[in-house]
Amino acid sequence: MPRTGNVTNDNDYEKFRLMSRLLNHENELTTEEHLALNDEFGAHNYLPLPVVYERTKGVWAWDIDGNKYLDFLSAYSSQNAGYCHPKIVKALCDTAKHLGVPSRAFLSETQGPFTAELAEFCQKDMVLLMNTGAEAVETAIKTARLWGYKTKGVPEGKAEIIVMDGNFHGRTTTIVGFSSEKLYKDGFGPFTPGFVSVPYGDDRALYNAITPNTVAILFEPIQGEAGIKVPPDGYLQNIRDMCDGDNVLMIADEIQVGLGRTGYRFACDHEEVVPDLYILGKALGGGLYPVSAVVGDKDTLGLFIPGQHGSTFGANPIACAVGRAYLRVYHEEDLAYRSKNAGEYFMKKLREINSPYIKEIRGRGLLIGVELDRAARPFCEALKELGLLCKETHGNIIRLAPPLIITQKQIDWAIKRIKKVLEA
Repeated sequence: MPRTGNVTNDNDYEKFRLMSRLLNHENELTTEEHLALNDEFGAHNYLPLPVVYERTKGVWAWDIDGNKYLDFLSAYSSQNAGYCHPKIVKALCDTAKHLGVPSRAFLSETQGPFTAELAEFCQKDMVLLMNTGAEAVETAIKTARLWGYKTKGVPEGKAEIIVMDGNFHGRTTTIVGFSSEKLYKDGFGPFTPGFVSVPYGDDRALYNAITPNTVAILFEPIQGEAGIKVPPDGYLQNIRDMCDGDNVLMIADEIQVGLGRTGYRFACDHEEVVPDLYILGKALGGGLYPVSAVVGDKDTLGLFIPGQHGSTFGANPIACAVGRAYLRVYHEEDLAYRSKNAGEYFMKKLREINSPYIKEIRGRGLLIGVELDRAARPFCEALKELGLLCKETHGNIIRLAPPLIITQKQIDWAIKRIKKVLEA
């Protein structure tokens, strides 16, 4: 029963009415009621558009009012294979029917095969499985420090990791502590020391920041949350060269941009660069389940000993089954190639739009940012009314990142609406 208390004003009455309908299983809630429930009982850490998903399939989403939308956000690259891909859904359901989450004191039938297949996919020796992207980043940080003390010989407690201005690697207190975004940090200190931040894309600043205590350079091959920032040509190769020259680990956060999103297996592949550690997540779970990983060689991940790091749900059987299914779909449907072709076509069509608001269009594959000379949210709201869902980032940038299975016909459908809004 709802905690009624004393109904003393209109707000209390509305709250009581909503809880009564919810708990008594009355008629389906309206969009406004869903928004009201979230506003009343959910912490306000997001500002969503007024859309309540009821059903998704492929590149499409339907809300509870029956409106159909083309989803151009892809859950921040989690939906590379499209919503509810039947092979990934089958892998999840088949495993969940007979195998729950065991203790990590044991193995499951899906764990070994998945780690082997993911290591082979990345052309690395070892995999350390976690759940969320932030957990994987934290794991990579611990790996780099462990390597620095055990292998490089950095004095205990002195390890430094170089990061980039504009980075987004997650929301833990350690990670937001080295963010350059004030909003992410306000009210959450004190923060973990040991991080040095340099401008993204600046070779000289990066070189000058390296010291004998530097154990790693942590970076995004393309900065997604910062507004789809593509680094200068040769930047990734320069990072690789600096790491080789100064005995520093190169750690690529490919959580948003890897696994086919930018038209290649990894965004680092654009410059044929291989980092020491890959950080993976989002799409690895097929858009259905949180799966993340750090992938590297025995000289890094092989340093861990039992009990030194772990996760109750990391490498659980459902996660591993889903991850294996995504890798199969990636190969069978050639997702990276489709992303490359569709992205080139989409970019060409976007650049044909004659809009006074557009400052720049940039990106790779199906990760594209349209930078405007004003706030982007009103344009996203207008596109929502025309059946296209996308989101602003950094205030004045529209992120356009549909599932990699999108067709040319569907891109044309989207371009017609984007053109109408941006030329209005």
